[in-house]
Amino acid sequence: MNSLAKAIATMGGVGFSPKAPGTVASAVAILPAWLLHWMGGFPLFAIATLIAIGAGYWATAHYIAGQSIDSDPSEVVVDELAGQWIALWPLSLGMMYSDSAAYVFPYPGWIAAFLLFRFFDILKPGPVGWADRRHGAFGIMADDIIAGIFAAIIATIIAGIAHGWFT
Repeated sequence: MNSLAKAIATMGGVGFSPKAPGTVASAVAILPAWLLHWMGGFPLFAIATLIAIGAGYWATAHYIAGQSIDSDPSEVVVDELAGQWIALWPLSLGMMYSDSAAYVFPYPGWIAAFLLFRFFDILKPGPVGWADRRHGAFGIMADDIIAGIFAAIIATIIAGIAHGWFT
């Protein structure tokens, strides 16, 4: 196995956490997301997310090569990073456009996006469950990407309510 693929797929070993590796990886993913946002706003964060998705797909495909067709090893957590980052997109975009001073960590929206992402990733409703049943690297990555999209949508609605957009 390619050691670079293993490092990416397991987020540098985060996936080997003895308890709840997916939740640990999602939590760990928040700090670099915040740093990317702080360094370059939403554009840098979005580009980094797309790179993480591509690298994650590649690494996951290499990591699971030769394993059972429906294998989804718990230590593969780069999919959690991708999904969590997508869940944070609306917050990064909103802070950039509002010229917000909300660079202070932890911003409540970031916590909400984390909880929403974990909710959709664990319960796997509708399309998230469909993607989870797909085989190979596609299925491993896609369910978390879709969970991240759902979390982003709900986080945006919550932010809209909290900031009075609907009144």
